Amino acid sequence: MKKFWNLFLIAAMLLAAVPVVAAAPPPQDGGQDYVVVADDWLSKLSDKFLGDVLAYPAITYYTNQKNAEDDSYAQITDSDVIEVGWKIYIPSSEEAQAYFAGQTTTAGAMGGETIKIGGFGPLSAPGSYQGGTEMRQAAELAVDEINAAGGVLGRQVELIFGDTEGLPERGTAVTERLITQEGVVALTGEYHSGVALAELEVAHKYGIPVVFAEPWADEVTGSGYDEIFRVAPSIEFYSSIASNYIAEVGWDKIVFVTEDTDYGRLQGEGWVEQLEALGITDVEVIYADPATEDFTPILQRIAQDPPDMLGGVITGIGNSRMLRQACELGLAPTAQTAYYATTDSQYPEFWETVGDCGQYAFFTYVGLPKSLWNENTEAFMATYEERYGQVPGGVAMEAYDSVYVLLKAMEQAGSTDAQAVIDALEDIEHTGVLGKIWFEYDSKNPVPADQPAWMWHQWLTPNVFILQYTEAGQSVDEAAVTYPAERATGSLYTSP
Repeated sequence: MKKFWNLFLIAAMLLAAVPVVAAAPPPQDGGQDYVVVADDWLSKLSDKFLGDVLAYPAITYYTNQKNAEDDSYAQITDSDVIEVGWKIYIPSSEEAQAYFAGQTTTAGAMGGETIKIGGFGPLSAPGSYQGGTEMRQAAELAVDEINAAGGVLGRQVELIFGDTEGLPERGTAVTERLITQEGVVALTGEYHSGVALAELEVAHKYGIPVVFAEPWADEVTGSGYDEIFRVAPSIEFYSSIASNYIAEVGWDKIVFVTEDTDYGRLQGEGWVEQLEALGITDVEVIYADPATEDFTPILQRIAQDPPDMLGGVITGIGNSRMLRQACELGLAPTAQTAYYATTDSQYPEFWETVGDCGQYAFFTYVGLPKSLWNENTEAFMATYEERYGQVPGGVAMEAYDSVYVLLKAMEQAGSTDAQAVIDALEDIEHTGVLGKIWFEYDSKNPVPADQPAWMWHQWLTPNVFILQYTEAGQSVDEAAVTYPAERATGSLYTSP
């Protein structure tokens, strides 16, 4: 892996001298594919192939355009970092000139600058990279649509997305780089709660507004920081859906195998408290390393006294492995023991791991199931599937709406000034793919003393449902909505 530090000021001066055209073009023929070798870096390659050490942004742009259509090409999230073995695209001189001309036109009305916003989320293991990838793609789609419609404040928007790998320390480093080196004026994204809790401290230190898309920890908005907003549910709200469902079905003996992380412990503790309040006291929580591959010893112990419901609360592939192993042991899902899976069950990789064992698994889904889509949801889903070749899940909806909420606030504020954007976010109302989004409690309307602190800068009506697969290999769109009952499309859980 090689790094170099780009000369942004010189690059901006170079861009100002390029002739103006209407907009940056899509990739054209005439360039060439290239596989990165040791001692390569983008400025070196741009000097070699384009005759200009400062032409590297064109390589980044066209490679990412190729990646959107063909994932054999690398996705360059940081022009300072490329890896040996990556397939990238070197544009022709004409393509590079056209790219820079479009960038100059984009920025011309406002002093030659784009509006930079930062995105962060897991794009590689050990993080939940499936969700992180959907998040990045949805954010890119939103930015592209907004740019095509004229941008924000007469300027085009540039999204710079960093891979947090699901690690708090990596999230801290990515956030620092986005703010101090890339010069982003706002941030959005993130999947993992533990990472978000590290990122928000950095954002708070620099006073940079953040609209979090997916992390659920109550402490995210419970921090009370002026800069922090969230469209995802809090853990308390999210867990309450499953807890009420469990009580309504009538299960009395529950076992959760939960990842030993901040998220897992908050989730486990929340369920115990909520279920006890509903009169269900036989609840056991077992904590496991999220990197565990063999859950057999844990499952064999549970099988000695099978519960009514076994819950797997491990993000990423770990939960799918546990379901497969529980099925092979004959523990769950069975007529005696139901299986509750995580939101990662919505991704195609779930079926690749569990096979037929996924039939009758049920899970909490954040977003809008197909039966409940609105016009905005339909348009987004169709565009996303056409562009990326797959059906997105709830995390993509959240990421897409988060970008629109953030950029609409900038337009409404008439500025990218942090405090002006924060003030505008407190007043925002946006109807997106998830429905109408607003933040009830803010500096003008503080959280009441009898309400939980996480309601600060929190969208209070996120869409959270219980879905169940009834056939092996079903897509999330085909799964039945079983709870809440008033919006159900299928019956409550029926044992196989």
